[in-house]
Amino acid sequence: MYENYIFDLYGTLADIRTNESSPYLWRKMSELYSSLGASYNPRQLRRQFRRLEQESAEKLQREAESAGEKDALTEPDLTEVFRELFREKGISCDRQRARLTAVFFRTLSRQYIQLYEGVKETLEELHNRGKGLYLLSNAQSDFTRPELELLGLEEYFDGILISSEEGCKKPSPGFFRRLLERYHLDPAVCLMVGNDEYADIGGAAGVGMDGLYLHTATSSPLKGSVKPAYCVTDGDWQKVRSILLK
Repeated sequence: MYENYIFDLYGTLADIRTNESSPYLWRKMSELYSSLGASYNPRQLRRQFRRLEQESAEKLQREAESAGEKDALTEPDLTEVFRELFREKGISCDRQRARLTAVFFRTLSRQYIQLYEGVKETLEELHNRGKGLYLLSNAQSDFTRPELELLGLEEYFDGILISSEEGCKKPSPGFFRRLLERYHLDPAVCLMVGNDEYADIGGAAGVGMDGLYLHTATSSPLKGSVKPAYCVTDGDWQKVRSILLK
């Protein structure tokens, strides 16, 4: 059967709600920047942030296509965007300050985060059975790594790949291949567990990996374009647990 289990994070292991459009968020972020010498009003800051985010994504995509990776879906590192916002106002900013700014942004924008019931117990049992556990997440490193610690999940994984660290994201085959090659995994004995039909299940199928689809509150409506090996459509993690531990 399966020797390795690859998990998505948000909407699969943990339920999360964020609001990056909140006026409160951008007001507080503008106060932070202004207090450190980079004066922005909330509207300016939000506009500049989105511009730099788009420019960074477009630059990465051009670089990937120039390198012959035409099927790549790139993922910019937003910590560098937070850093550039200081620089545009003539304020020097090292990586640590930029990282703290990113963490502050995420903390303000996050409304709540919590594990689904049964997640830790399932991961622990799989670990005790000698299975390999891996995380493959479309996410920002300086948002996600602190949240993994907050949730107490980091210790369970033999490997963690986060899209902003790798510069690419699901369902890009290159992102899945990096995981397989880095940890010497055979896709035939791997199961991808995720709540996104296209990114998780479709991406896994593209490299010869089975999938377990879990439909949760943040999932898009099922289109049936991909046939997972297993499907839990009511968000019941106890059903996921029974499949994984059977």
